[in-house]
Amino acid sequence: MSLSGKKILIAISGGIAAYKTHFLIRDFVKKGAEVQIIMTPDAEHFVTKLSISTLSKKPVYTDFYSDNGTWNSHVEIALWADVMIVAPCTANTLAKMVHGMCDNLVIATYMSAKCPVFIAPAMDLDMYAHPSTNKNLVLAESYGHIVIPAENGELASGLTGQGRMAEPETISKAVEDFFDSNVQKTLKGKTVLITAGPTYEAIDPVRFIGNHSSGKMGFSLAEEASKRGAKVILISGPSSQTINDRNVDLHKVTSAKEMLAKVFEFYDKIDIGIASAAVADYSPKDVAKEKIKKDDENLMIELIKNPDILKTMGEKKTHQFLVGFALETQNEEENAKGKLAKKNLDMIVLNSLRDEGAGFKNDTNKIKIFTKTEKKEFDLKSKDDVAKDILDFVEAQLLK
Repeated sequence: MSLSGKKILIAISGGIAAYKTHFLIRDFVKKGAEVQIIMTPDAEHFVTKLSISTLSKKPVYTDFYSDNGTWNSHVEIALWADVMIVAPCTANTLAKMVHGMCDNLVIATYMSAKCPVFIAPAMDLDMYAHPSTNKNLVLAESYGHIVIPAENGELASGLTGQGRMAEPETISKAVEDFFDSNVQKTLKGKTVLITAGPTYEAIDPVRFIGNHSSGKMGFSLAEEASKRGAKVILISGPSSQTINDRNVDLHKVTSAKEMLAKVFEFYDKIDIGIASAAVADYSPKDVAKEKIKKDDENLMIELIKNPDILKTMGEKKTHQFLVGFALETQNEEENAKGKLAKKNLDMIVLNSLRDEGAGFKNDTNKIKIFTKTEKKEFDLKSKDDVAKDILDFVEAQLLK
């Protein structure tokens, strides 16, 4: 995700919409961001430091000095941030911001900030429509700030109209879109095909043979490739992962044979193929039409070998740059290099189940990348950051 590792500073001012920041903080933290909260003194009438610090996992500052006399440096807080969000931004705080009325920690921090500033106004409809508010919002935009307009709806006064602070998901998306827009479109004009998740091979209408793959790595790769401007074809086995990106064409399949067929619907037209799916090697020879009953002590199932999707991609490769994955438990490097050669790959990504935090289901991964002539090792990282490393390496190879 584009928010992974980002440092987000949220300034809460004294409005009833302050309660929404709980959901905003939780969303940012869930997406891997580091979140610091500062508040105006009036904001404490609406939310507590305890609830906010619990969600952000950081102390919350409302004044220049803490209770123990420690100085809370507004300069350090401001320089720490990748972005600053004022949410809710009341009419009073907005006026102070644009006219430099520096009488609290929030305004002092804002005036020291060198990062982009987002403003999410929240006030009653007449205040929001007042000419002074309109002029202040225009002035804020003239400073280069990003205003997330208030929404229509029921207000705390009982009136209905424009003035509600934008919903947390709207603010979060605005920040994500900002970071996404700053990613260089290094894969623009390229079509990338990615396989993800497990395959399920039916035993009967109820049971199947599968594995623990979650699809997280493949979906992270799809998101990152899209951010870099690629058209992405994502072919996923059964997975709970979701993606909402118009540049990603998601195709759901179940079995290895279905995945093979779907891959070769597009293979001739792609530039890069990344096979991150954990495809089942075997499937039952005969699939029972009805649920198998527990009548016997033992059940014998004859298995037959599934088509090797990656090997077939390698055999039919013409112009495609082909990336494979190897998940190993022993002789890791030897097995990965063997797979690289046997399947006619351009590079292979190795992860080992011996490494804590790597492999299936985890949100992190630790990889090594091999080509015929190169080897590169990486530290344990989030799968979003691993996707960046993989695509950086692919791009470097394409330039050679």
